[in-house]
Amino acid sequence: MSEYSNIKANVPTEIPSKNGKEVELEDDTNQINLENITTSQVITGPPPPSPPFDPIKRINDGFKYFKLNEFNKNMPAYRKLADKAEPKFLIFACSDSRVCPITILNLRPGEAFITRNIANMVPVFNQQRYCEVGAVIKYAILVCKVEAILVFGHCRCGGIERLVCLPDGKTSSPDSVDDWVSIGKPAKAKVVGKNPKASGLELRTLVEKESVMNSLANLLTYPQVKSGVTSNKIKLIGGHYDFVCGHFDILGTRS
Repeated sequence: MSEYSNIKANVPTEIPSKNGKEVELEDDTNQINLENITTSQVITGPPPPSPPFDPIKRINDGFKYFKLNEFNKNMPAYRKLADKAEPKFLIFACSDSRVCPITILNLRPGEAFITRNIANMVPVFNQQRYCEVGAVIKYAILVCKVEAILVFGHCRCGGIERLVCLPDGKTSSPDSVDDWVSIGKPAKAKVVGKNPKASGLELRTLVEKESVMNSLANLLTYPQVKSGVTSNKIKLIGGHYDFVCGHFDILGTRS
């Protein structure tokens, strides 16, 4: 039975006319009886469009919430940070918007010195290249006096997905993303060598984790890191976060 079967209508078969012209119907008996239409039968149009994204409003709203619910309730702690910052961690995290180490590890302001890049990679020490990575490491160790360096990997990483798609071998690329993620090629080669049948999500997950360990090895090529680890002042930690299952695994440490 049609969902409109209860709608009744009393409509004349012929439109009344006068002198050959149609006349307007005013008799209530000629109107459609809508008494039996339920709310589920009411036909509505498409929902109104969402307002356009306003970045300034989002920034202001976000800061107002932070000021009211965080800053104002912890003013002594924030004032203490004005004197100096003494972070215990240097964290290499991914630029992925789904992965925020501050939130995931419940860190407080002042606890971590954080740098982010595509696929949370650390290249081999090179004074002529990737100098920003060397600068971050040097500042974190010599100025901030960090005691631990964490490489924070994660699932569904777009940078690792790109790495997996790159051709094998030491090939240079004019593409800046390809050039950067090539840092992880040794990790990819190691995974493929041990798991020749792995593919798809399984392969990417294995490479994500091995890339973290590759970055830990690369950290030891930096003089300040090597010295800190040798003197037992710095500990290297590799971790992998799965935001689908809600897991965080420590993959390995070096100290």
